[in-house]
Amino acid sequence: MMLSLFDQFMSPTLLGIPLIIIALSLPWIMLPKPSTRWLENRLLTLQNWFINRFTQQLLLPLNPGGHKWATMLTSLMIFLITINMLGLLPYTFTPTTQLSLNMGLAVPMWLATVLIGMRNQPTHSLGHLLPEGTPTPLIPVLIVIETISLFIRPLALGVRLTANLTAGHLLIQLIATAVFVLLPLMPTIAIITSVLLFLLTLLEVAVAMIQAYVFVLLLSLYLQENV
Repeated sequence: MMLSLFDQFMSPTLLGIPLIIIALSLPWIMLPKPSTRWLENRLLTLQNWFINRFTQQLLLPLNPGGHKWATMLTSLMIFLITINMLGLLPYTFTPTTQLSLNMGLAVPMWLATVLIGMRNQPTHSLGHLLPEGTPTPLIPVLIVIETISLFIRPLALGVRLTANLTAGHLLIQLIATAVFVLLPLMPTIAIITSVLLFLLTLLEVAVAMIQAYVFVLLLSLYLQENV
């Protein structure tokens, strides 16, 4: 029986119980926890350095009012990176290839930024719907366009993350299948293809980290407009 290439993106189940909960809890189980010692080990020191550098870089363009989101955005960044990287291992499942999960992360965070802007500075937030200096006849059209673009933001966040990870996994599976098919027929071509597969895997590791960063960066930009 020929399986579909998209079967790898189906949420695994055991006795009717979805295993996506285990996949979502793995980052918190695997990451090392801070200790009470004066000196940390090398892994914890590297982890703390990365978190501090990322938090400083993320909060650099934000107003002081947006610094309250530092813990949430940094935790989301580490969570997404860990899930994306674990999904590249054999016999694993990548939860972020599911659009429902990504939308479940994007919509509440985006809605929180919009509600904060409406509560703290409603005039400034509503002013984004109408650019300054707009001719009078174009005002209704531009308001409709800007409103649509505002509500498309969470959809773009979720679809971007889903599409990039799904495309990378599909390419890896297609090239790996080509290597297994060509190995008994044309060993030289199969070796060259396996080198391409290795390079693509390295690229997918970079994509897994970059897409998590882009997801959180766009959320911080949306927050910047409303604080």
